[in-house]
Amino acid sequence: MHATVATWLSKSREELDEIYRNAESGAIPEGDTQGTAILAGSAFSKTVATFARILAWQGKVFDLFSSDRQSGILVNKITPFSMRCIIAKVYRDKSWLDGKETIVIDYSKTSFLAKAIRDEIREVEAGVYLGKVWWGKKRVLDFALTRNMHS
Repeated sequence: MHATVATWLSKSREELDEIYRNAESGAIPEGDTQGTAILAGSAFSKTVATFARILAWQGKVFDLFSSDRQSGILVNKITPFSMRCIIAKVYRDKSWLDGKETIVIDYSKTSFLAKAIRDEIREVEAGVYLGKVWWGKKRVLDFALTRNMHS
């Protein structure tokens, strides 16, 4: 796990929100990323992150196909076998958290199961992204993505 992401596991939701607010949207990731679920403010955050990575969600694979490299699609890596499924559109828009530019991961038109989910990410440092998960207009979870340098 990336050192910065490891420190996020012990932070409160408010601390993570402050980090997110202070970050620029950054570059949209390309290719394979490693994901870490963050149950902010919980004493069990490290345990949840470990079990989520093993059993449920390992990250996302981005494919930027627009000529300006500013939009595209992604697919999530889920299950212990890193099956690639649950597609989303990726583009820039205003954050629901603070109204500033963010990278949006939108499942509303690409996934029946995740239709109500919207993720937002910002690049906190090179190749390290902090994300927010929305279910409808309700915030439900934080997460991190790091670029997989081995892909």
